[in-house]
Amino acid sequence: MSLTKENTLYAVSGLSEIERVTALSFLQGAVYCWCKNRPDEWFALRDLVGGDNTHWSGTPLMPLYEKHSNLSDAQAFEAAAKDVGWLLKHVVVNDIRVFETKKAGLVRQYKWQKFVPNA
Repeated sequence: MSLTKENTLYAVSGLSEIERVTALSFLQGAVYCWCKNRPDEWFALRDLVGGDNTHWSGTPLMPLYEKHSNLSDAQAFEAAAKDVGWLLKHVVVNDIRVFETKKAGLVRQYKWQKFVPNA
C-alpha cells in the first residue's frame, strides 16, 4: 500500500516497546486470519476486534484501553479503538502482502491484493 497524505501513519504513545510489538503481532495474526478465510472481502478494524471480539481483557490490546483509564469507559473505549486503528494501519502498510485501502464513511477499510503469478 503506498502512503498518501490521506493515509499517513501516526505513532501510538503510552505503550512500552514490548506492548507495541505484541499488539502489532496480534493484529497481524487477525489480518492473516481474515485474508485466509475471506480473501476477497474488505475488512475494517471493527471486523477484527469489534463486535463479539470487543472484550480485550487478556489480549495484547488491553494496555491500549488501560492507558486511557482516566476517562469514562465509553471515552476510553473510543480512544483505545483509535489507537488500535493506527496500529492496524502500521500492520497493513508494513506487511509483505499488498493491500488496497478505502474510506467508507468514518471507517478505513482494507482488502488483500492477492498475487497472481504469470501463467
